[in-house]
Amino acid sequence: MLGDEAVALGAIHAGLSGAYSYPGTPASEIMEYLIQHAEGGKNYVASWAVNEKVAFEEALGTSFAGKRALVSMKHVGLNVAADPFMNSAITGANGGLIVVVADDPGMHSSQNEQDSRYYAQFGQIFCLEPSNHQEAYDMTREAFDVSEKFGIPVMVRMVTRLAHSRSGVRPRPPREQNPIKYGEGKDWTLLPVNARRRFKILVEKQKDLTHASDESEFNVLSLNEGNTSLGIIASGIACNYVYENFKTVEEQPSILKITSYPLPDKQIDMLVQHVDTILIVEEGYPFIEKNLMGAFGVHGKLFKGKLTGHLPMTGELSPSVVRQALDLPALEKKDIGDFQLAGRPPQLCQGCGHRDTYDALNKALEAYAQSHVFSDIGCYTLGALPPYNAINSCVCMGASVSMAKGGAEAGVYPSVAVIGDSTFAHSGLTPLLDAAAVNTNMTVLILDNATVAMTGGQPSFASGEKLVRLIEGIGVAKDHIKTIIPLPKNLEENTRIIKEEVEHNGLSVIIAARECVQQARKKRS
Repeated sequence: MLGDEAVALGAIHAGLSGAYSYPGTPASEIMEYLIQHAEGGKNYVASWAVNEKVAFEEALGTSFAGKRALVSMKHVGLNVAADPFMNSAITGANGGLIVVVADDPGMHSSQNEQDSRYYAQFGQIFCLEPSNHQEAYDMTREAFDVSEKFGIPVMVRMVTRLAHSRSGVRPRPPREQNPIKYGEGKDWTLLPVNARRRFKILVEKQKDLTHASDESEFNVLSLNEGNTSLGIIASGIACNYVYENFKTVEEQPSILKITSYPLPDKQIDMLVQHVDTILIVEEGYPFIEKNLMGAFGVHGKLFKGKLTGHLPMTGELSPSVVRQALDLPALEKKDIGDFQLAGRPPQLCQGCGHRDTYDALNKALEAYAQSHVFSDIGCYTLGALPPYNAINSCVCMGASVSMAKGGAEAGVYPSVAVIGDSTFAHSGLTPLLDAAAVNTNMTVLILDNATVAMTGGQPSFASGEKLVRLIEGIGVAKDHIKTIIPLPKNLEENTRIIKEEVEHNGLSVIIAARECVQQARKKRS
């Protein structure tokens, strides 16, 4: 199974009742698997939500009913869901509530490399970090039990290489779903008088969570009694990169495999006391390293890791990178002579309507030397690359509309926002409501291809006539809501419409409506 699929199957076998998500690589396949198998007769709900915050709140509602729920997202999606995430740690969970977050070290398809373990620490909840596919399955099942034992949400942290690689998984017999079980409403109503009481309870649980981490079967300490010079602390998928550099177990120094947080204090102490030098190997930020070293480190002990430059602070780890940190000789490389693969940057699909939209936009803005095009998250972000060079910024979901408003109010003209239909539903509605309230002098170009194309074609919540009605309902003047069909034969007409709306002194919205070519091919086949 894919690592994502192993998580999904683990949730099903743990008695899942409800699962919610917004698509985002490398987490999308979790919900894809759940939806596929729900359609096969499984008695649980699995559905896409309009954004991660909504998905989290839907899962929390399922948990409050006493049922087991899962919410999944990529790492930047947790930023969107941070409000309910943080507060759910205080309300607590009733039925097991699992938050699966897939981090993207190396930024294969993301804006940053943020490490979700910091969110788990920030929220003061329990976190499990699988190192392989079997653990992805087993830990997901375990996470539901831990959630119900301590009455808190539990995070399962995945990373790209584990989420998108395949390995054998041995499942166990499934358990039944929970019956509906109502809890104390005052625990879930975060008025200050309740929140203070609940936060105190959360703080008091921390020693029990640390003890549970110390006792977790997934953390493994192997002490080499004959070698007290070097010890290794490795977490998650990075454990594999350590093990691959030793041919036999006998060659290995003392190794502590960490897969749960809060950190297992007792096992760490045993390793640190046993060796002189500790190498810390972890995928993502130097989370463990910072927690162990504190401000001044441990007297008499030498720590090595990302903070000391022995491992890189950015990008993914690999066996060869870890090998260098272990001071082992480099493995022999095969000589391939002068052979090189030609560079092939990502590009919009042949026949994609976004190509025709950018052609019209560029032509419409030719006369404006100071124009600024604020773009957003989606396939169309590739408009930043040649041959289009059509956009000037891309930060986070929905930010194109917000930034275009801010830019316009700072004097930028023309100030143009480019956003997809799904991204608009996710986070573009609210800033457009803001712009409509004051009739900001800006133009919003919504690229409606009727799907979430970048992550595999999941359903869009705002497309076609529904999208037009939403924009009207927000308060945009009907005369300045225009629809264009992005095709080469319509280039001149589309350019004229964009120019007219750019010249309008106020807010205008143009919808470039044409189905994603990949989805159209799937339908035809």
